[in-house]
Amino acid sequence: MNLQSPEPLQVTLEPNDSHQLATLCGPLDAHLKQIEKRLGITINNRGNDFQLIGERDVASAAGELLKQLYREVTGGAELTPEIVHLFLQESGVEALLGPGAEDQNLIRTRKKSIKPRGGNQIRYVDAIRGSDINFGIGPAGTGKTYLAVACAVEALERESIRRILLVRPAVEAGEKLGFLPGDLAQKIDPYLRPLYDALYELLGFEKVEKLIERNVIEVAPLAFMRGRTLNDSFIILDESQNTTAEQMKMFLTRIGFGSTVVITGDITQIDLPVKTLSGLKHALTVLDGVAGISFTRFGVKDVVRHPLVQRIVEAYGVFEDNDDRR
Repeated sequence: MNLQSPEPLQVTLEPNDSHQLATLCGPLDAHLKQIEKRLGITINNRGNDFQLIGERDVASAAGELLKQLYREVTGGAELTPEIVHLFLQESGVEALLGPGAEDQNLIRTRKKSIKPRGGNQIRYVDAIRGSDINFGIGPAGTGKTYLAVACAVEALERESIRRILLVRPAVEAGEKLGFLPGDLAQKIDPYLRPLYDALYELLGFEKVEKLIERNVIEVAPLAFMRGRTLNDSFIILDESQNTTAEQMKMFLTRIGFGSTVVITGDITQIDLPVKTLSGLKHALTVLDGVAGISFTRFGVKDVVRHPLVQRIVEAYGVFEDNDDRR
């Protein structure tokens, strides 16, 4: 059990440069306040001497985080709330906040374990483990697809399911599928690459190829789902914003006994023809309040990629909002 520090933890940052220290602390100490709020500690400073008051382990980890951030600043980086957010997530310090929380939320596979980052990712994983049908909606970089694949691999290795199906709609995002060689499955293969990449990382290339050969893992375009009933399966529909309402209904009614379904998508990146209703947007309205279906909505602050990704998503969101008002 973590104990309250009998006295503040002392941290001294070098070099003692007033401009760099001001950059670290942020306007009106905004960066320090951001860390305080996330970790439940108090940070006081005079010059380059910092006092951290809180649980011993958390205060110690926060001290290391401050040193890491200060190294970034002395290297010429300009700190923003987004960068501080990313460093907090990457540091793992939040795992110290709740005894046993890290073990409880961890997704365990034989090759590696994955720790959900932040409240939305934790709620998303909990929902996947507890509901038969789950929607993960939000911008790129929030871990929607990767966490779903990780949960699928965990379920397969625990033998709670017999197979994994990874599905995407065959919608052209400005590209023409007809000019690509091969049949429909081969044409859609490049669009399934993010799903393959997650599987390779979690299982290894050779294992994935063997499981595909044995039909334990099936990667298919949405059109191949019609007429099937899928029992004891973990089914992931990725890029679901590019389904039509009819396709989404068809997909959702494929679920059989002992199966889990995860539907991921970003309603800001719809590639359907103009005036075609997105099946994801339609489902969010139709299925709202239906028992047994969970909805996890990710925002810009949940992006766990490079901090620039957050700023890009925000910039596009502001531009599109302004464009809609014209």
